[in-house]
Formats: sequence, structure tokens, C-alpha cells
Amino acid sequence: MTQSADAIIDRRRLRRKLTFWRIATLVIVALGIAALINFTSGIGRNTPHIAKVKIEGTILEDDELLDRLDKIAESNAVKGLIVSVDSPGGTTAGGEAIFDALRKVAEKKPVVAQVGTLAASAGYMIASAADHIVARQSSIVGSIGVLFQYPDISQLLTKLGVKVETIKSSPLKAEPNFFSPASEEAKAMIRNMIMDSYDWFVGLVESRRPLDHAQTLALANGAVFTGRQALDNKLVDALGGEDAAVDWLKSKGVDGNLSVIEWKPEKSGTGWFLSESAARLLTRALGLPEESGSLLREVAGERIFAPGLLSIWHTETAPVKGQ
Repeated sequence: MTQSADAIIDRRRLRRKLTFWRIATLVIVALGIAALINFTSGIGRNTPHIAKVKIEGTILEDDELLDRLDKIAESNAVKGLIVSVDSPGGTTAGGEAIFDALRKVAEKKPVVAQVGTLAASAGYMIASAADHIVARQSSIVGSIGVLFQYPDISQLLTKLGVKVETIKSSPLKAEPNFFSPASEEAKAMIRNMIMDSYDWFVGLVESRRPLDHAQTLALANGAVFTGRQALDNKLVDALGGEDAAVDWLKSKGVDGNLSVIEWKPEKSGTGWFLSESAARLLTRALGLPEESGSLLREVAGERIFAPGLLSIWHTETAPVKGQ
């Protein structure tokens, strides 16, 4: 019996060691693949090419993306830039930051936007930074406008028997809030802020598109359009995909035989390890359900809520991908 118990203990120890080394091997392989990807992409970026950047998902301010666009602007190897947009929008500040970065690129080389499924709100704001916009016939384009959203859970708290007391320096401090209906003064304050940002957005579109003020206002009512309708309304310049974007770059003197190389996010080994595919590998190795990968990524710091003024069509929770 003693020998049998010792054998069981030894087998358990061996199992634990094997599990440790399996996980360690996965980590090493993941880091090696990430290093190889970064190395090979670096080689491609040093030869003359057309750069491509994807703007997908909900738009937030992203320092890595802004840095990447700055490097594209400074790179002598980049002869033109294709901005692939597939986004419902996001924060106005995030859209503004990316817009400004793209205009800096456009000062040095031609920039064309290629709309996929959707370029709405701040997504369209970003597309309008390009010197030429291409969209699919069935793409969704537009939703020019600004909004501000906040929950009012005061009735829920009342049902639960919870009352929140607030002492503040002035009536508009921290207004509106979750715990009581917004006062008319608070609503007026938010509306003034929204309309100021809306006027700025309208002016931006007017300055970038062949539209006068009245035409821009008529289109800036929050409506969305198909790519065909957007072309008729002068919100885009042509219909097509990446080939049409490359053709426009050729018309600007860019060699059409150059390769299109995507400038992907420069993730560290840890960043790759916490990507979707790596999270799945880790959860499998740990014997957890695959849906736990999403939880791991949330714990790793993905933002769920987009604070501040929004320029978005159909609010979603997924953050911007692959900027």
C-alpha cells in the first residue's frame, strides 16, 4: 500500500511538471512567433511600398496608432497610404486625434480611405481626412453628428430602497449623474457642449468635401447612406475596394506595382500573448472553457465603456481593433 501511494504521488508530481513545461513552451513559442512577425514586417517596411492601416471597431484615443501614423509620415519607403475604415465611430476626441494624424501624413504623401462595411460618425470623420474616399456600393456611410449618453438609475435605486446623498460646490458640478434625473440646467449645459462639437464636425466635413455649408448641414442630420447614395451626395469619391484605392494612388504618381503592406500594431510579446488567439491557447493549456479567453482579455485591460462626447452609430462595447 505504501509503494502504491508513493507511486501515485510521483505521478502527480510528474503531471504538474509536465503542465508547467507545456505552458512554458507555449509562452516561448508565442514570444518567438511575435518576434519573427515583427522582424519580417520590419524588413518589408524598409523597401518602397504602399502602406495600409486598418481602423476597425469603436474608436478611442490610441497612442500606438498615432505613433504608427507618425512613422508612416516620416518613412521614405512609404509612397502612399491606404486607410481601411470599418467603424461605427467612437469618441469625438479619438476621431479628432486620428484625423489630425492622417492630415499630417497627407502633407507628405497621398492618402486614400477605403471604406469596408461601415464608416459612420467618427469613422466617417477619419475617412474624410483622406484626399480621396472609396466605398463599396453597399457600404454604410455618414451618421454625421454628436451625442452624449448617461444612465439614470434613480428609479431602480428607489425600488431597492437606496438613496444617494450628494453635497457639492455648485448646482452643475458632476451633472448629469447616474443617481438622479438631470435638471433642465444640466441638460442645457450638455446640449450646448454637443452643439459646439457638432458645429465643429460639420465645419470639418465642409472643409474636406466638395460641399457648401447648406449641403453639409442637410447631410449632417445623423442619417446614414449606402455607398451609392454617398457617392451621389459627394460624401465619397468613388465606388470599389482596395484596387480602386491603388488606382487613385497611381493617378497621384505612385508606382502601382508596389506591394501593399499593412502596418499592424506594434505589440510587445505580452501584447501578442494577450491577443485573442493566444488567449485561447492559454485557456486550453489551463483546461479552462474557451470563453474564459474573453475574460482574460478584459482582465488584461480592454476598455468596455467609451467616456465623453461620442460620435457613433449604434453604440457597441468592443474597442477599436488593429489600429
